[in-house]
Order: sequence, then structure tokens, then C-alpha cells
Amino acid sequence: MFILFDPIALTLMVLGYIVMFILASTIAPKVAGRLSGAFSLYTSMALTLILIILVFTGTLFGIVYAIQTWRGAPLSLSDPGIVTGFILPIMLFVVIANLFTYILSPIMINLFYGATPDPRLQEIVNSVAARLGVKPPKAVRVRGPPNAFAYGNIFLGKYVAVTDGMMELADQRELEAVIGHEIGHHKHRDNAIMLFLGILPSVIYYLGVSLVHLGLWGGGNNRRNGSSPAILIAVGIAVVIISFVLQILILAFSRLREYYADLEGAKAAGRSAMQAALAKIHIFYRRNPEIHQSVGESKLRALFIYALTEAVAEPFYRVTRADIERIMRSEYSSLEEILATHPPIPKRLRFLENLSWISP
Repeated sequence: MFILFDPIALTLMVLGYIVMFILASTIAPKVAGRLSGAFSLYTSMALTLILIILVFTGTLFGIVYAIQTWRGAPLSLSDPGIVTGFILPIMLFVVIANLFTYILSPIMINLFYGATPDPRLQEIVNSVAARLGVKPPKAVRVRGPPNAFAYGNIFLGKYVAVTDGMMELADQRELEAVIGHEIGHHKHRDNAIMLFLGILPSVIYYLGVSLVHLGLWGGGNNRRNGSSPAILIAVGIAVVIISFVLQILILAFSRLREYYADLEGAKAAGRSAMQAALAKIHIFYRRNPEIHQSVGESKLRALFIYALTEAVAEPFYRVTRADIERIMRSEYSSLEEILATHPPIPKRLRFLENLSWISP
């Protein structure tokens, strides 16, 4: 069923991407524009999470209904044959694969980046963690241009990684803000939450592909009322499309979590320090397009403090208040934002600007 180069799976994936790009370029920006600012950050996260769960569970119920209709069986949302024989094996396959990656990821990241403990960095992490009221993670210094990221798990420990480039670019307060952002991800358990949510569209996608396979080659062995297997094929295609819609919702939730982490950075070092740190690394990447491209292509970009790099800003190295205001007014691509894990820097700077209750 899960053949690497399954032509049906690949075809459905292409179809899903096409639909996702159409939605991201047309409907999604309009909906996001109308809802922008209508809710607080916490309400927006809660509503988005509820919507994700409703779409996922509703799709599962639709799959059960479709198979029962095809079989001519009495309608029951708790049909043990469908749950244990069809849905559960696929769900276990996806969960185990993701958990395996999650558990081993700290080892792989440490090896790939050549992570090394840094006593000075650890002192800063300890200080920032104390301000935020959490246990300090392990601080490591890694190779690379200005960036930082949080990773780890309950098995192998939690880490905050800061690149050589970030250590050189940021001053003390800006570095504390960046570290506060990364500790915020640990404080909010973002790695575990996004791991769980990332499983959902994969489960739905593989269920959709399996429904199409069942409709094409499942035959009439389980069909008792003469219903056409076309119903399974149609529902399977719809389920694959829904998996990509679900991915758009999860990306939206990921962007909200970045605002949430920025809030912790502002709490730790002040609003202006968080803004200056974001502006500095944004400007750095605009001045270095080849490095800009490497960030966009990295498989770990979802972890970085800075990943969405399309916003246009004038290229200054030294960051002044005027530079921050200029970036806040910059334009950005709605399409790229919808399909990104991070909000555009202008929006993050505006979010921080509105945190009047946090010291500047």
C-alpha cells in the first residue's frame, strides 16, 4: 500500500498541492485579512486548534461512512472492522514513523550542525530561563549564519542552539531576546504540539490514498448492496485534498506559535530588543541572497527563529528605530505567508509594537 513510487499516491499528492496553492493564493488570504486583528493571540490559537481537530475528526467520520455505504453495512461511527482493520494500522504507521524521527532528532541535529556546549551561552540561557520561570535547556553553539532554534525531547534533553553568526550579529540584549524566543518554544511545548499536529494531515492523506486503492482494486469482495466502488475513489480524492487544507490550517497555527514565542523574547529582554534582533537578521539575509536561499531550502527551517524571508526591506546593517519602522511598513507575499511556518518579519514587528504592556 505504501510503495515509495506509488503512481496513485504521487498523482494525488500533485493534485493536493495544486488545490493547496489555489486556496493559498485566493481564498485563504481573503479570510486571513478579514479575521486579522479580530481576535487576541490566545483566542486565535484556540480557534485554529479547534478547527484543526474538527476537520480531522469530521474527515475520519466521513471515511467510516463512505466504507459502510460501499459495503452496505449498518451505519455506525464506531464500526470495529473499519477502525481496527483500516484506520488504526495507517494511523500507527504514521505515528511510529514520526515518533522515531522525533526521538532521534536531537542526535541527528547535534551531529549535522556540530553542536558544542558554550559556557558563556549557557550562562545567558540560565539567566533568561530564570526570568521566564522555566528550567534552563542545554545551550549549544552551532555553525551557520545568524539564526537560532529550539529542539530536543523528554528522552534526550532539550536544547537551545545559537549559530556563530547570531552570536556575532546580536548585542547582549538582542541575544537574550532571541534566546527568550527559543526558550518560549520549550515553555509552550511547541515541539511536541507541532509533532502531534503534523501527524494529522499525514494520516488523512494516507487514508485517502488507501481509499482510492480500495476502490480500484478492493473489488466487490466486501460489497453487499451493489454500491459502486467509485464512491470510495471519489471520497479518497476528497480526503487527500482535505489533508492539504488541514496542512494550511496547521501552518497558520505554527505562525501563531511564533508570535507566542516572540512574546516570551520580549518578556525576557524587552520589546525593542526583540524587534531589533528580528530586524537585524532580516536585514542580514536581504544583503546575502545566497544564504537567504539556504535557509529557505533547509529541512530544519520550521525550527529557526527566522525562516520566512520574502518581505522586502532596505538593506541596512545597523538597526535604528527608523529601520524597524521601515521594515514594519514593508510589503510581503500573502501566498508565501499562507504556506509558511513563520509570519513575515513586518507582521512580527507590528505584533511586538502593540505589546504596550511589556517594557520597551
